[in-house]
Amino acid sequence: MQQGLIHIYTGAGKGKTTAAIGLGLRAYGQGLRVLMVQFLKGWTTGERKVIASLGPCFQLFSKKENDKFTWGMTEEEMAGIKGEMRIGLNYTIEAVKSGEWDLIIMDEIMAAVNCGYLPLKEVVEIVKIKPLKLELVLTGRDAPSKLIELADYVSEITARKHPMEKGIMEREGIEY
Repeated sequence: MQQGLIHIYTGAGKGKTTAAIGLGLRAYGQGLRVLMVQFLKGWTTGERKVIASLGPCFQLFSKKENDKFTWGMTEEEMAGIKGEMRIGLNYTIEAVKSGEWDLIIMDEIMAAVNCGYLPLKEVVEIVKIKPLKLELVLTGRDAPSKLIELADYVSEITARKHPMEKGIMEREGIEY
């Protein structure tokens, strides 16, 4: 890859992580090394199972031990999240500096920042220090304007209609 660019998948619609994984699979299929760091997601999903089977050239890192969404956590569970997010961010910083990866996905990094678990300035710094050839993908709702300014691609996914509005809850194999 000649020059790595910065992608943001943001918005209230479904599919930000799915789009990032699709890009990761495309890169992997072309022989690139892909790392996905998941912030605020720790439950077993279909995509996690597949990524685990791909071998060392497509790796997934998640320190989050809880399988709940943040809005379903107790205060005690929420307190543990901040430390887990710090571990994930430190891991990402080291991965960016290592030069071992062609594409790094920071999944739900916007939520980690917007919920106050991680400082925006440190995420901005990661974007600024990335090696020239590293492709970087950041996902999550409400991307901060500072990150949007630094990005080369910004895709905003909107929610026009969702089955939850009809009471249809998440389904294995489709939503996770």
